[in-house]
Amino acid sequence: MQRISVTPRSDWKKIVESQGLLFHHDPQGNQYWDEGAYYRFTGRQIDVLEDATNKVQALCLEAVQFVIDHDRFADLCIPEEAAEVIMDAWEQEPPAIYGRFDFAYDGINPPKLLEYNADTPTSLLEASVIQWFWLQSVFPEADQFNSIHERLVAKWKELKKYLIPRGPLYFMHLDEMEDLMTVSYLRETAQQAGIPTKGLLLGDVGWNGSEFVDLEGYRIRSAFKLYPWEWILGEDFGPQVLSEYRSMQWIEPIWKMLLSNKGILPILWELNGGHENLLEAYADGPRGMDEYVRKPLLSREGANVKVVSSATVQESGGDYGEEGYIYQKYFNVPSFEGNRPILGCWVIDGEAAGMGIRETRGLITDNMARFIPHIFFNSLLL
Repeated sequence: MQRISVTPRSDWKKIVESQGLLFHHDPQGNQYWDEGAYYRFTGRQIDVLEDATNKVQALCLEAVQFVIDHDRFADLCIPEEAAEVIMDAWEQEPPAIYGRFDFAYDGINPPKLLEYNADTPTSLLEASVIQWFWLQSVFPEADQFNSIHERLVAKWKELKKYLIPRGPLYFMHLDEMEDLMTVSYLRETAQQAGIPTKGLLLGDVGWNGSEFVDLEGYRIRSAFKLYPWEWILGEDFGPQVLSEYRSMQWIEPIWKMLLSNKGILPILWELNGGHENLLEAYADGPRGMDEYVRKPLLSREGANVKVVSSATVQESGGDYGEEGYIYQKYFNVPSFEGNRPILGCWVIDGEAAGMGIRETRGLITDNMARFIPHIFFNSLLL
């Protein structure tokens, strides 16, 4: 595993914008898409990452069943009224499209799971499309851990007959550039599979007293929402969502909120202590760990995370923490000249499908982290 500097394409901004990546700089002007470097892997290392992704996915599904069987919802601050809906949704096995595991990996030792965004992961367009076209332009002789697009279209095709009788599939999101980018791309993959779609801002979703409707008053029967389930349940319309859950098709399904909750990390360790791809984690404190990371159950983009290591103590700000914390063993993410990569390994329809890498110069990966493309060569080409 290497980080290699390279000269960016002279017209890279124009290129990535034409491919849909309008969020190549954040609102403060900091560069997000960064092709001034790339990470290089061997085919064996990619096999290791793919295997780890599939193994941890299987462990996560077992953990969901454990939470349900042993009524551990309170450990994840799941309200009682939502637990019944989650159990029912789990038994019905509704469509689950995607998720992203965040791993720490040095190319030598087994990848270590940091967390799982199973409900509303972003950085999908750049992982699936933007870095793939970069590869074709810059390193056409190389390969990339990336079958995301093909797998997404294939999954939508599988769901086509299931969704179409329920009307168009609505894609709902907040009025933010990054969310619009992710939803627009997912919507395009659904349309490529032949599914009729409609876009809808979450603020424009209506309730007519008995069902959710769009701006024209048409009933919403199937919806993809890029909005966390815990936020939905906290809204004024949360009770209506729960009461009418069975009358709609939600993507992602509500049971995904168990896996996006960092409270699942101690449960994974409880069930699989010592697993090579997991880090020690507890819900009731660091339990004697000298080095650990304290994470709020529901935090996003590195908010309110505290890192305690032998070298330093760092803490990020934010609005999370009242819901409680978990304590995960500190793992020293490898540094490449001060850059620390987190490997986001994507799962499509329950199987490993690709990778996107974000890096930062600090110990906490937040919304300022840069996206860096990657390549790999099979051993015969090295």
